Amino acid sequence: MNLGMETARVQLTKLLESHELTAGMYVRVHGDNLIVGRREPAGLQGKPENDDRVRLTRLNTTIYGLSVKRHTGRWEKTPFTGSIKQMVEVILTFMRHIVSAY
Repeated sequence: MNLGMETARVQLTKLLESHELTAGMYVRVHGDNLIVGRREPAGLQGKPENDDRVRLTRLNTTIYGLSVKRHTGRWEKTPFTGSIKQMVEVILTFMRHIVSAY
């Protein structure tokens, strides 16, 4: 695993855990992406499954672009870019409905 992305994952996880709205969300690395989501009950059995919500894509060593997962399963880029901390602030401000638990 890319050490830089693992460091970014740890940083993002700590920032998310420090806010009530985003506490309990998972962060996983997929290439140059940090995928953020929740374990939510799904299907008839109600067994918890990963539900990806937002994605931070590394644009350079310190700047990330923010995408949201659509109901179609595809990722849609947003106009937001910045540091991991700035992207968490964007999520908390503009994407509360996307990251909140069901």
